[in-house]
Amino acid sequence: MASLTVWKFQSPYGADEALDKLQGLQARQLIQVLDAAVVSWEPGRGKPKTRELHDTTKGGALGGGFWGLLFGLIFFVPLLGLAIGAGMGALLGSLSDVGISDSFIKSVREQVTPGTSALFLLSSDAVIDRVRDEFKDTQAELISTNLSSDQEAKLREAFGQED
Repeated sequence: MASLTVWKFQSPYGADEALDKLQGLQARQLIQVLDAAVVSWEPGRGKPKTRELHDTTKGGALGGGFWGLLFGLIFFVPLLGLAIGAGMGALLGSLSDVGISDSFIKSVREQVTPGTSALFLLSSDAVIDRVRDEFKDTQAELISTNLSSDQEAKLREAFGQED
């Protein structure tokens, strides 16, 4: 089963560093990264930079269209105000069916601010103990997940975050 998690880091480069670590863990078959994207927001910039994992040929990858839509809703649509109309309400309704609700969008928007970064990760088959060892000093903060409570607790532990 694949899980979508969003992790916030207290620097604009933390998410990139975490993705590099995850790819190393994947090479050792300790986690399967199905898809990922990084949002980095340098201080003083008006908007964040986004970068997607380029290998979307794997089964389960979400692809650039999904990430572009998601990041547009989170970071750029608020700038457009009410000009988006009723069509956006229908779009948000369909995204909520897969765990991306209005509250998710609002939460990420409020927490990923200038000077921070976030890793959006679609993964499966994590060997939690080994992942925990690799990430014990990152001070990552879990923003959102579609995991069960037990799975979420294990991931929080793996990334060194207290409940």
